[in-house]
Amino acid sequence: MIVVMASDEPRLMIDSMDAAIHYIFKTRRRLDAAPRGLDEYTRDITLTRGLLERANLMNEARQYAVVTGSRGKGSVTAIMAKLLQSLGHCVGAITSPHLVHWNERIRVNGRMIPTADFLRILRGLQPMIDSVVAELAPGQYLSPQGIFLAVALRHFDERNVDAAVLEVGRGGRFDDVAVAPNKVSVFAPIMLEHTALLGEEIERIAWHKAGIIKDGGEAVTLPQDQSALGVIKAEAQLKRANLTCLAHSELARLVADKPGGQLINLPPYGELFLPMLGRYQIDNATLAIRAVEAFQRVLNAGAAESAATIDRIRRGLGGVKWLGRVQLLSENPHVFVDGAITVPSAESFIDSVRGRLRQPVVAIVGIPRDRNYAGVYRVMARVSRSLIITETDINPNTRFPAPEDATAAARAACADLSYTRDLPSALALARTRAGPSGTILLAGSLMLVGECMLIWDVDTTAI
Repeated sequence: MIVVMASDEPRLMIDSMDAAIHYIFKTRRRLDAAPRGLDEYTRDITLTRGLLERANLMNEARQYAVVTGSRGKGSVTAIMAKLLQSLGHCVGAITSPHLVHWNERIRVNGRMIPTADFLRILRGLQPMIDSVVAELAPGQYLSPQGIFLAVALRHFDERNVDAAVLEVGRGGRFDDVAVAPNKVSVFAPIMLEHTALLGEEIERIAWHKAGIIKDGGEAVTLPQDQSALGVIKAEAQLKRANLTCLAHSELARLVADKPGGQLINLPPYGELFLPMLGRYQIDNATLAIRAVEAFQRVLNAGAAESAATIDRIRRGLGGVKWLGRVQLLSENPHVFVDGAITVPSAESFIDSVRGRLRQPVVAIVGIPRDRNYAGVYRVMARVSRSLIITETDINPNTRFPAPEDATAAARAACADLSYTRDLPSALALARTRAGPSGTILLAGSLMLVGECMLIWDVDTTAI
């Protein structure tokens, strides 16, 4: 529906999520046909800052943590949010991408923003968004992520959120999420990624990510490549921030596998139950706990950790839920799913479930064409009797390799190979090959993971 304004310019009536997403991405689509250059030349976060200021959304009273990195930042965000909630805060969180619902990107105390609230808030912001858009110069766009941030912050205001954990979408220095006045900056592992947008050297990518550090704040990082760590240290020194660099010896260690998770040990908490199967989540949990400790230092001006705080963090960790990451979806056969689309993440997926595999093992793999899909096929084939290559059309912006290219690469890794156009067909074939006593491993894009959530009717509205 189109509403005619006094100026006779049409304004879209935002009465559904489809209409909302069309509106949010409207100016970004102007650039779809043009090559995308480096972020420092194509992204302008001053537009988002201007929108937030016009909407009076720069709430300095709320405390923010911003999380960046190349792998695991979503998990760290989810864990931090749950721990802060266990400490008595009303916690807002922003993560991306989503699995099933766009609303999942915005949560308060683990619950995604209701559609009615999302649409109402977006309609309320529409005049201010339109005023920013009207002032755009040729070649500029108002970031969809900036609009999501504005909706989230209004929602946080309405729900009296006093602590928020925000995941950067890409990079950091020119990412709209980093407009938030965060006093805590959190760094998951940094590696080469998005090189066409961030640069082709690890130091340059680290420079982008180090941009989330604010003056006089706290920063916490997992062990990093020395080149990346040097950049983070330099930025922290420039911003007079207190930087905590975790060493490998300071990370939690695995004690034992448990049903539904892992038992880990981290001083001074002792043994903790981590209800996540991924081995990589042990490092993510360590980072999240140390970042929450930094968050508490900001709030309490350096007050020491109490026994009650330690107990609340222990209980909070036991309640963490983060879907689609080394998740057991069903028994008979075992079906494990993970958003593993790189060689390191596929290796970590295998390492995480190795002790839980039941023979025969069948792997379903759906990797976008801009990733090293041949390398992922090889990793999955090491533990699998059969490989089934598939794809999904849920998101038309995610492109998969041509069937002939995918099968040629997979055939070099596994003789027992099949290709299906869709996930339901792949699952039906995998069940016949694994039987009720075997294991199905599904590694692929988060769009495929989201399709799994739909097939198994997993509730993604609350975590």
